[in-house]
Amino acid sequence: MKKLSETYKELGIAFTFPIKIKDADGNVTYYENSNGFWYKSEYNSKGNATYHEDSDGFWHKYEYDSKGNETYYEDSGNFWCRTEYDSSGKKTYYENSDG
Repeated sequence: MKKLSETYKELGIAFTFPIKIKDADGNVTYYENSNGFWYKSEYNSKGNATYHEDSDGFWHKYEYDSKGNETYYEDSGNFWCRTEYDSSGKKTYYENSDG
């Protein structure tokens, strides 16, 4: 992914570090510092993080049920976990890639 600072430089847009972009709900969707480290994040309509990726190559993603409970997690380190909940939000099942 091309860093936002590179695009700003190409377009002649003045900026200072850190570059931080937030969505309408105040969640940081992009961040970049002067050392070149960056990350981008995505959120669902309830403000829960659904995806995160950074310049070190790490990423993770989340899925949620209709009540906002995290039901699935996966990352670039080949780790994943799945969780189920009952109608009152109590955890009823959990499994992960470690067995």
